[in-house]
Amino acid sequence: MYKSLFKQTAIYGLATVLPRMLSFLLVRLYTNKLPSAEYGEVTVVMAWMVFLNVILSYGFETGFFRFYNTEADKKNVVSTSTISIFWSSVLFLGIALLLRHQIANYVNVETSYITYAIWILVLDALVIIPFSKLRAQQRPLVYAAIKIGNVIINLGLNLFCLLALPEIAASDPNSFIGSLYIPDFEVGYIFLSNLIASLLTFIILSPDYFKINWHIDKELWKRMMKYGLPILFAGIAFAINEHFDKILLEKLLPPNVAKTQVGVYSACYKLALFMTLYATAFRLGIEPFFFSHAGNENAKQTYAMITKYFVIFGSFILLSVVVFADLLKMLLLDNPAYWEAMKVVPLIIIANFFLGIYTNLSVWYKLIDKTSIGAYISLAGAAVTLGLNFILIPYMQKNTGDGYMGSAIATIAAYGTMMALSYHLGQKQYPIPYDKKKIGGYLGLSILFSGLSFYVFRENYFVGIPLLLLFLYFIYHNEKEALQRIIKRKPRTVV
Repeated sequence: MYKSLFKQTAIYGLATVLPRMLSFLLVRLYTNKLPSAEYGEVTVVMAWMVFLNVILSYGFETGFFRFYNTEADKKNVVSTSTISIFWSSVLFLGIALLLRHQIANYVNVETSYITYAIWILVLDALVIIPFSKLRAQQRPLVYAAIKIGNVIINLGLNLFCLLALPEIAASDPNSFIGSLYIPDFEVGYIFLSNLIASLLTFIILSPDYFKINWHIDKELWKRMMKYGLPILFAGIAFAINEHFDKILLEKLLPPNVAKTQVGVYSACYKLALFMTLYATAFRLGIEPFFFSHAGNENAKQTYAMITKYFVIFGSFILLSVVVFADLLKMLLLDNPAYWEAMKVVPLIIIANFFLGIYTNLSVWYKLIDKTSIGAYISLAGAAVTLGLNFILIPYMQKNTGDGYMGSAIATIAAYGTMMALSYHLGQKQYPIPYDKKKIGGYLGLSILFSGLSFYVFRENYFVGIPLLLLFLYFIYHNEKEALQRIIKRKPRTVV
């Protein structure tokens, strides 16, 4: 069972890690080619797109797994969810295109960028169920290949449009390729590259639309909506926690510094990539696993063990990234103009670690069909995010000139609140025997060592590396019995 889980998580991890790493190359490209204010503009549009992605899926991704594993007629689940997403996406497309000028004025960007964003959102929504079906049918290799292909195409087009195309246009402006170049359209090329990649992904997965029975089961659809709507609200709350800080920074800071601070904050935020990759890969592998093993007699013990090892690996990643953060910034973010926001990096990594732990803890309300509780927890986190951002952004800007520090503090407070609430409520309604002493020890020690390494002994590797080695010894000391059992275990002999 654990071997199967590890294999799927590793493949989903590959499907997540490689695209995100390639995407990080795009961040390096953007921060080298764009002023921080223009990168801030891209970030704000992308933040709004996250909200709309959540709305266009309206909880059907998680709902699909729930009903695919419980319904006898699995084809009916696929057809009903696919048709629902299709028509809601078409409706959104029509309304959004009609209002694109008003949206562009509100977001304060060019209308062409909004038009590209609308089409990207629709194409990405149309592949939600095909991708979910691949995961439910345990076809992670196909899933990984398509995901990685999408990002390779996106990366290639960005490199061509932002690096090669201007050179070709300058050397041979009368050529066909040279004539494609549009001066001062760098931001437009970013969205256009994304659009082409999304279109090709949809084309690859579009055969799924010809395989389904175009009949929607109204009774099943109502049950899926009832299950999915709380997840929708939870998703909106998550989008607030994850991305609304960039929008609020742009709105609450003085206009002369707003987009610049959004740009530097968003760029340094990306250094939490490693924790985000780890948590995302784990979630992709674990979500189908949780549902498929819910009926096992020792399910709760299994969930407790999985959470403990998630915290162990996550704590090591946290400390490792923080210790070597100033080396990683030169590798992944080599434009010194963006380094001023490096002080947020430990806070953002810890916040994303809290989010990953919350995701593991949240299994209980999904298994007992009380997803509304998840929505309430996420809404509580969103309230913390909004409240602290409104208070701390102006306060930090006035006192330190770094309004983005307020956003970082709000992020860690929000995810910490969600983690604590999920654990407290879950132990009342679906008690799982977590090893609280060890989990708390790993988490607390990694945070303490991270704070010492970055804020007290920053770039002093004679302190940071020994702290990392001491933490590894602490893990070994506490887990040596389990490690010895794994090492000594002999493979079974097949007779």
